[in-house]
This record gives sequence, C-alpha cells and structure tokens, in this order.
Amino acid sequence: MTEDAVQELIEKNPVLKPARDKLLQMQPGRYCIHQSWGFGQIKEYQEAENRVIIDFQDKAGHSMDPAFCANTMEVLPDQHLLVRQQTEPAVIEEMIDRNPAELVKAALRQFPNQAATGVELESLLTRVLGPTKFKRWWTATKRHLAKDPHVAVPAKKTECYYLREQALDAEQEILEHYEATQSAKRKIRLARDILEHSENRPDLHESLGRMLGDLNHIIAESNQITLAERVQGAWIRDDLARIIGRDGESLEPTSGSLIADANSLYQIAEALPSNQQKRLLVLIKETYPGEWKPMVFDLLKNSHGKFTTECINFLLENNCEEELAATLRRWLNEQNLRAPVLYWIVKNRNSRKFANLMNGLIRPRLLNAIFFAIDYEALQLAGTRKIPLAELLHDDRELIRDLLLTADTEIARDLANNLLINQGFEELTKKSLLARFIKHFPSVQSLVAGETETERERLIVSRESYDRRGREYEEIVSKKIPENSKAIATAMEHGDLRENSEYKMAKQDQQMLLARKANLEKELSRAEITDFSSASLEQVGIGSVVGLRQGSTNRKVIYSILGAWDSDPDNNILSYKTPLSQTLLGRKTGETVEVQIGDNTETWTIESIDRYRKED
Repeated sequence: MTEDAVQELIEKNPVLKPARDKLLQMQPGRYCIHQSWGFGQIKEYQEAENRVIIDFQDKAGHSMDPAFCANTMEVLPDQHLLVRQQTEPAVIEEMIDRNPAELVKAALRQFPNQAATGVELESLLTRVLGPTKFKRWWTATKRHLAKDPHVAVPAKKTECYYLREQALDAEQEILEHYEATQSAKRKIRLARDILEHSENRPDLHESLGRMLGDLNHIIAESNQITLAERVQGAWIRDDLARIIGRDGESLEPTSGSLIADANSLYQIAEALPSNQQKRLLVLIKETYPGEWKPMVFDLLKNSHGKFTTECINFLLENNCEEELAATLRRWLNEQNLRAPVLYWIVKNRNSRKFANLMNGLIRPRLLNAIFFAIDYEALQLAGTRKIPLAELLHDDRELIRDLLLTADTEIARDLANNLLINQGFEELTKKSLLARFIKHFPSVQSLVAGETETERERLIVSRESYDRRGREYEEIVSKKIPENSKAIATAMEHGDLRENSEYKMAKQDQQMLLARKANLEKELSRAEITDFSSASLEQVGIGSVVGLRQGSTNRKVIYSILGAWDSDPDNNILSYKTPLSQTLLGRKTGETVEVQIGDNTETWTIESIDRYRKED
C-alpha cells in the first residue's frame, strides 16, 4: 500500500491511525502470518476496491480488507525464519539437518529480547519443520542445545530460552542454573553435575564454597527431599569440600549419622543411582563396624538388579566368600531365594570367578526355587508385564539340562509337573520348556497327555488362597477377556493386520488371558479346601506348625506348613509342596531329618508340633 492509500484509509476510518506502520508494510512481495489463514505472501493492493490480495498456503488469491488485516495479520521481517525458508531454502534446510542449534538461535532472534518460552519457540519451529518432522527433531536438538554455551536452556517449562550476550562454559552454566533454582532436589543434582567438571578449576572455588554451605543447609533442614537424597547430598557436599580443600567430615549431619537414623537401609539403596550403591555398602561398614555383615546379607536377600551384584561383590571383596556360599545354600534349602538372586546365580553359574559360590547350588532344588519365584512374582504382577526370571529360563537353552544333571526320574517328573501348574508361563512356553525335560527324561512325556497320578492329585488349599484365585478367575472372565475382545475389534478397524502393532499386542494379550484362564480352571477343579483344624498333633502334616533345631548350630526356627498356594517365606509359611515340607511330612516330635546342602548334610530335629490357628 502506498502512503497516499494508507492516509486515505485512515481519514475514512480514524481508529486505524495506530496501525499506520503495519498498513505501510503491506507491500507486494512481503510475507505475512494471518490468525486464521496462516502463512502467506502479499501479491498486490487493489486501490479501487481497497482490497489486499494474498496467496495463502491453502488459499491462493484471497482478497481481504486491509482494515481487517491490521488487527489479524502480522507482516514478517525479511530475516524471519519462515521468510528465509522461502527465500533461502537451501540455507534453512542445511541448518535443520546439520546445525539444529543454529536454527534455534535464528528463531530466538525473532523474539523481543531474544527470549521465548518453550511454547512460543516450539510453535515457530513447528511451522518451519512441519508437525510430523518436528517432534523427533526437537528431541534430538535439545541435546545439542544443552551443550551450546550461547543458548540458555530453561530448567522449567514456564521459563524462557534465551540467547546469552557472552558464552558460558559448562561449569558456569551449571552454576547459573544452581543459583536460579529453589528446588532442593534440583540443587543436589546440579551440584553432582558440577563435580564432574570442577576438579581442576580453582577459579570456581569461591562459587563452590557458597554451594557447599547451601548444600549443608539443605541436607540438615530441607523437608523437600527424601533420606536417600540427603545421603546423596552429603556425599556430594563432602566431595566438593575435598576439591576446595575443606574438611567434609567435620560438617553435620554426616552421611553416617543420616543412615544411623534410617528405618530401612533397603529403601535408601533402592532410591540411589546404581553407581552410588556400592558407596552405601562402604558407608554401612564404616558406620556399623561390628554389625555390617548381617545388614549387607539382609540387603542382598531383598536386592534386585545391579544392587544384587554390588552386594555379592562387596561381600567377596571383604573376605566373606565362605559365609556367602553357606548363606546361599541355606536360603535355597529354606526356599528363601528371591527372584533377583536366583537370576544372578543362573547368569553366573559358569563363571570361574564365582565357582566356589556355585558349589551345591546348581541342582534340581534350584529349578524348583526358580519355579516358585516365578509363580510368586506372577501373583504379584498386574497386567501383562514380563517376568525376567521366566524369560531367562526360556532363553537359556542349557539351564534346565544343567539343573537336572543330578536328578532322578521321579524328581524330574515332579519338577515338570510344577512347571505345568506354574502361572508365570504361557502355555506355548510351558510346552517348549517341557520338551527340554523330555529330552533327558522321556517318561515326562506322559504329563503332556495328563496320564500321571500327579496331574489327578488333589491340591490341598486354604479358603483364603482359593478365594484369591477364584476372584482372579472371575476378573479374567468377566472383565479382562471382554476388554481384550473390544481392543482386538478396535485394532482391526485400523487396517492391514500384518503391520498393525495394536492388533498384534491385543492378540498376544488374548493368548495370555486364555492360557491363564485355562490354568486357573484346572487348578480350581483340583482344589480341596481345608481350615487345617484336623491337622494331627502326633506327626507333621498339612496344617502343622513345626519347631525345628539345627544340629550343628542349635539355631531354632518355626515353620507353618500350609496349603499349596499359601507360601509366604517372609513369615515362615511353607507350602506342603516345597522340598523341606515334603521331608518333614509324617515325621514325629524328636525325630531328626537330614537335608542335603551342597556337599554337606545338615540335620534338623523336630522339637514341637502344633496345629495352625489363623490369627483373628
């Protein structure tokens, strides 16, 4: 529009006077963004009709009233990214593909003070790249931005990205974020980050000294952090003190005093990053010099993942190999080996480093413990989450063979039957595993056809455990299977089933649900409910509470021997199907039983037999 045309328009409509500059910018060839029509280019101004003609992306030659455009349209400067994408397409494409951080800087220069919120910045970049390409590109680009000293990346979504006048190095940027945040958790994380960079940076010591005092206050006073985060903070504080030549041990609270007040060391270990878990074990030894061994053994018993390995290695490093080997054998005998420790044993059974630990473990009893742990974990899981130990048993094709090397036919058949009634496997997986049994013990084949007495055997169960399985069966039949059927029908509407991941997942869920339903039907049909009130006081039976004394150590323990589905090792409750229970059944007070643990034989004397009574 010419100056004369703009002046004439304002004289006719004085309210447009504040928009004079914007109207003058509406020149042919300029690019613009309209609130409704999006990105476009002004083609001409038709003075006679007082109309601006604009080619929008989805509507070419669109005629608009300039007075209307003044309030709803922005004329873009020549250096705007969207304009440059039209005038310098090769340059913009080069930045998108090879220099994404530079594209972000160019975008920030479009905003006042070269700063923009995440929403504003992402909105502009989405227009440049298109919504389909943007999401993945932006995820990768943010990693580049975190390393660029010229761009300040916000810690929170509500804060702004902005261009710095002077570039900061990585340490200075961390300090900048530390000073800006009020979050105690974030301060601890940032202090940890700066530790990696500040060892040889005396120019940072003054800032680190201030950080040290701030961290000490957070550790002592903040109610925003957990005990595990306090311990982490104390370690970071002590390391910072060492770097700047201060005595971290003199600062209170110490890391040792923090764990001394802990209700659960295991909860601390679980919350720590894996690379700090060994430091916790060292701290426990330093804090409890006379009691640390049983504490670490207790942590091992309940550990999982990398912490299991850390506990075992720590015990070995501290000359506890014999105690560790004996403890693992005892846990196996008492069926107290948890799935993560079993997983570690299986993965390391052929390692020379751990050969002494494996003596007496790689036996049929271990396979029974594995089945029990898988069955127990399946009871605890919700949904269709996989069980790592079950996957390992399936994937390790030599494992069943290794564990059955010392088994006889009867033991192999019992273990195979335990596999068939285990709820942690799909039916197809059971058949695959059963084939490995049959390879070494052909008589196990009869279990597939259901010809053995074991399969026809009744299962003695408590009312509570029967009701739990009954409720699970009802939920599968009345809720989960109908929901799965709807999911399959919905997935089929999405088209080609060969490339339809939703359909494949729904079908996999269907197989698991139907397999579990069939297994529950078989188990419930074999169940015989009891309240254990008829258990004999003369000899050990189902429903007995048995007091035992170990011959070599006089260690005493009391076990309740209950139904097939009642095992609860934490509370010394054993299923009558477990090996220890089977050894005790039919025995009387005063009798001694022998239990083989590795190359050693342990003797246990029955000191008492009582009848189980459920607590009200």
